[in-house]
Amino acid sequence: MKNPEVAVSVVRTKGNDYPLIKEAVDEALSLIGGISDIIRPGYKVLVKPNLVATPTERLSGGVTRWEVCKAICEAVTEAGGKPFIAESSAIGVDTEDVIFVCEYSKLREEGIPVIDLKSGGQQPAKLKVENPALVSELDTWQIVADADAIITVPVMKTHDQTEVTLGMKNCKGLISDTNKKNFHFLGVVDGVTDIISALKPVLTVIDGTFGQQGLGPIFGETIEMGLIVASKDVVACDAVASLIMGYEVDDVKITVAAASRGLGEKDMDRIDVKGEKIDDVRVRFKRSSEVAIEGVPPSFNLVWSDKACTGCRNTVISVLMDMKKENLLGLLDGQYALVGHHAESEIPIGASPENTVLVGRCAASLGAAGYGRCVIGCPPGNSDTIKGLIGESAGKER
Repeated sequence: MKNPEVAVSVVRTKGNDYPLIKEAVDEALSLIGGISDIIRPGYKVLVKPNLVATPTERLSGGVTRWEVCKAICEAVTEAGGKPFIAESSAIGVDTEDVIFVCEYSKLREEGIPVIDLKSGGQQPAKLKVENPALVSELDTWQIVADADAIITVPVMKTHDQTEVTLGMKNCKGLISDTNKKNFHFLGVVDGVTDIISALKPVLTVIDGTFGQQGLGPIFGETIEMGLIVASKDVVACDAVASLIMGYEVDDVKITVAAASRGLGEKDMDRIDVKGEKIDDVRVRFKRSSEVAIEGVPPSFNLVWSDKACTGCRNTVISVLMDMKKENLLGLLDGQYALVGHHAESEIPIGASPENTVLVGRCAASLGAAGYGRCVIGCPPGNSDTIKGLIGESAGKER
């Protein structure tokens, strides 16, 4: 028997104009009982979009569109809350640039605060983690710690490390870059569940108007879904969205780990899906592992550490895209690239100091031991990484 307390709404959008996006968001919130029970008059409400990196086009499916956040802010205001939007983009990314390209400056002009958490003007703060898996406290900002309610507003997309990135992983943007790096080293799955345990988002609204499949979370293919998915249970919302994307719930380790910690519901027998039926909107998203960059020589060996952070992963994918445009991929013939922390025992057979580049600060210890040339940085820049891949040591700490 289903538990009516765990509701997830799935609503089709009727177009891309703001009134139609607002209509879909409002319907999705209505289907889960409205927000008056979670947003009280006077509440400071943090609305957290996914603005991970600057897209080539704002409706690429890689970033949350401003229309969805505006509709949520208006709903919060109607409930008596005081909404503001806040984000810190991925390591090495200028959040203000993402805000501009994604047109969130329009919301600033309308009086909705849009805050770049990494701007330097925000007071740092720490949050305690209940029953931590990895860390007992998080490095964040006072404006995050002071929020009375947090709403996570991700996009629907795949991820090269965690299969999908949805409501829970989106909350990584509310911790410092130092914490982000540490979680990739210690374990991103448990790190994200620690974040959810501390931040306790009260509402997830997934922007599924345009999603991204394949090389997510930045370089994937745009896929138009025309959906809004919402729930007051962040785990249940991620579970339903992953099913819509063609995964099974237990394929997503973050969902499994969060449910095992009692942070939400993943059992579909206890989740009431309202609005559209999952089978009627389900589309199998291409996995990151199923995508190869055309033109990369088969003799090029790209070796990811499972602890490599998003900064270095995105840099390497971006560099390969740049090299493809400049017809430089042939220079990778016979080369090895090690990304992230690797033990000496993990160095692949065939790798040598002459044909191996070590990308990023975590790999630099192998360089000191003479196992290859280094591209220094955390993360390194694209030009330095290209130099390293074609035979030069390069870079500096960032």
